[in-house]
Amino acid sequence: MFNFKSNQNTAKGNKIFNLPVFSIAIIACYLLITVVFFAYGMSEGPGRVYTPREDSSASGDATPTPTPTPTPTTDPEGNVQNTPMRPAVKAKGIYYNQWFPENNAIERCIEVIETTQLNAIVLDVKEDNGFVTIATENEAFPRTRNLIGDNSDYASMAELVADLKSRGIYTIARVVCFKDNMYTNYFPQNAILNNNGEIWRDNTNVSWLNPHNRDNWEYLAEICRQAALIGFDEIQLDYVRFPLEGRLGDINYGDAAQESTRYQIISEFVAFIRAEMIKYGVRTSADIFGIVAISDRDAGHVGQNMQLLLPNLDFISPMIYPSHFANSSNGVMGNGVGQTVNGILFTHPDTMPYDVIYNSLQHFVRHIERFKEENPGVQTAAIRPFLQHFTAGYLREGYYIPYGPAEIQAQIQAVYDAGFEEWLLWSNVNDYSAEMFE
Repeated sequence: MFNFKSNQNTAKGNKIFNLPVFSIAIIACYLLITVVFFAYGMSEGPGRVYTPREDSSASGDATPTPTPTPTPTTDPEGNVQNTPMRPAVKAKGIYYNQWFPENNAIERCIEVIETTQLNAIVLDVKEDNGFVTIATENEAFPRTRNLIGDNSDYASMAELVADLKSRGIYTIARVVCFKDNMYTNYFPQNAILNNNGEIWRDNTNVSWLNPHNRDNWEYLAEICRQAALIGFDEIQLDYVRFPLEGRLGDINYGDAAQESTRYQIISEFVAFIRAEMIKYGVRTSADIFGIVAISDRDAGHVGQNMQLLLPNLDFISPMIYPSHFANSSNGVMGNGVGQTVNGILFTHPDTMPYDVIYNSLQHFVRHIERFKEENPGVQTAAIRPFLQHFTAGYLREGYYIPYGPAEIQAQIQAVYDAGFEEWLLWSNVNDYSAEMFE
């Protein structure tokens, strides 16, 4: 374990933001980031045709069984030793956004999971703004907020996780890693700095933890440990990358940046977290940009290299939302050309959910095949993509379509047809319903 200075004015459970305003701000920042990153384009051809298929693994008829939480064992010094790995599932899950808790959304989400083929849920343990949502006295966490307890019948995240596990629902703790607008206020020396020695901020005025700083690794590991201790089955690392938005030329990563490449830092970090989580019997996954499997240039900017990540994670979740690929408009996500995926130019990618998902995943198939050919016998992460469960009305008219049951099922079918078995759905407003899965 580790110790930090205690002059942090810990505030448990405080809501320091106005919910509607902050929610809108999150969405605005999210769209800005994706516009900057995905607006690249390249050549033309037809996509595949969506043909519905019965899939036995998609059945929701089986009665779920409670998932046990193994008790960690410790050595004489109190250090956690290797714990039996918790039962695995073929996860078909949803992301729950705690900033949109209207009408007891978490209870409604649980009902949807229990009445459909869904069996997993992703919950924020460390949010985009830096808040930690697990109530703890650990002074390493400058601010915690019990958002679940404030907006539902659950008194704490621990209580919610215990209830989910009693229902046989697989629990995934999302930990936003290097994007952090909170911790840097208390420890500015741990932030990415500019050439003047001040905290560097991206285009959305958000600060980041320096991935080269190993103290930040330990801080994030401690959050993951706390999540493991309250029973989460899996840790999902998000924003596990270098920043891409803002005046990147002003960044000064320090002398450590001369010793390791971005690829090395990110792959070593996820390996470090995974080694810690193995001690608790918890699996480790990471969200990555879908385009890193397509473009070496973009992968190099953010430090996400498929060949290095595959052996160091249990799951990889590429974010391959059709709306986030460049389109041929001159508006949001537009570059006037479109985006080439698997040799096919998509000029209106959001209108072709099956084709975009299927062809995106072909790049991951090839990465896995290449890795196994070069590293026979080495276990690789399973691919579990994040799919689009929202209508991208922010795109130009004609460049988006409403996403309902047909579009959701088309994406899921594309995952199966590409040879993968697991998937997660992303909605910022928790508008999941059983009708989406009929």
